Amino acid sequence: MIRKAVIPAAGFGTRFLPATKCSPKEMLPIVDTPVIQYVVEEAVASGITDILMVIGRGKRAIEEHFDRSAELEWELEAKGKLDQLRQIRRISNLANIHFVWQKQMLGLGDAIRCAEAHVGNEPFAVLLGDTLLQSTSGTPAIRQLIDAYEERRTCVVAVEEVSRERVSKYGIISGEQLAGGKIWRVDDLVEKPAPEEAPSNLAIASRYVLTPDIFATLRDVRPGKGGEIQLTDALRLLAHASPIHARVIDAIRHDVGNHLGFIKTNIIYGLLRPELRETLGAFIKETAARL
Repeated sequence: MIRKAVIPAAGFGTRFLPATKCSPKEMLPIVDTPVIQYVVEEAVASGITDILMVIGRGKRAIEEHFDRSAELEWELEAKGKLDQLRQIRRISNLANIHFVWQKQMLGLGDAIRCAEAHVGNEPFAVLLGDTLLQSTSGTPAIRQLIDAYEERRTCVVAVEEVSRERVSKYGIISGEQLAGGKIWRVDDLVEKPAPEEAPSNLAIASRYVLTPDIFATLRDVRPGKGGEIQLTDALRLLAHASPIHARVIDAIRHDVGNHLGFIKTNIIYGLLRPELRETLGAFIKETAARL
């Protein structure tokens, strides 16, 4: 069984400066919940019990968020705010959460390498902390990949269909569609191809299940631009040597790593809240008509 997950969360978040000067981008709220908490809850809902977060300088707020806060709990209890007290206590009990430092920002592949001692010789899940995947089937996205792994016993990457005009923004897979239509056997991965050169319109969607041989492969990857080690390059090497698979996920991707995506995600998740839906929807319609 896959019981461990790695969440890389060491980046500077420069797109959101000055908000991220002292606060990690992963702690930016979607409505009233930090992005990183949604990601952790997806992992927990998928059966993950052990989570390693790869962090860097200025990320202590993430550690504190998932730790107990005795003073805050006492204050809420004293004021009779028991619903909020239960919410706060639940956060620190979601899973066994550990932290390791990525000493240099050398790319996603390097962040994964930082997890080798913790993961050991086990398959594990990877969830990027700046993307939320809203399931359309009731099964969390990373659980869909875990199910595919349990059937195939290879690395599995999440993919989604995108328009040809957008393929140049993503890593794109090529391969063979297997029976059932959701699983592809991957023979190559191409980073941000031109639309006319893209082998498919299936874009990598920020979730992975990796086997432990990824670590040896990452050691063979040559640094790219900026000296960074790219996970996509390691997966390409694996795909050329042995089977890996992709799962077309039943989920809607919300990219909160840019301004527009962050604002859109807040609106969507706000409209999903029963207590906000009516008033927020009316406000959006009124504002759109007025501007």
